[in-house]
Amino acid sequence: MSGLAPWLLAGKALCVVLYAAALARLAGWLPDGVFPYAPWIAAVFIVFHAIEVPIFWRRVTKYRGPLAVSIALTVLFGLLHLTPLRGASADTAASAR
Repeated sequence: MSGLAPWLLAGKALCVVLYAAALARLAGWLPDGVFPYAPWIAAVFIVFHAIEVPIFWRRVTKYRGPLAVSIALTVLFGLLHLTPLRGASADTAASAR
């Protein structure tokens, strides 16, 4: 993952922070008034990212690992996971020549 653009890494880090805050809020570990809408925002992110799976199915299947992992990463990170896969077919076609 070190070969990713800095903005992709930052976006993924922000997603992880949001999901961690949502879990901490649901577990009761955050004091009242600290990021009270984190679970709702995280749920909206996950729903939108889950909608991206069928829309970008061809790109989801270009992931070199297991398909289930690609689906899970897409649900967690959405286009942040799919953007590096955009050129995967061009790289494969170029290497086949």
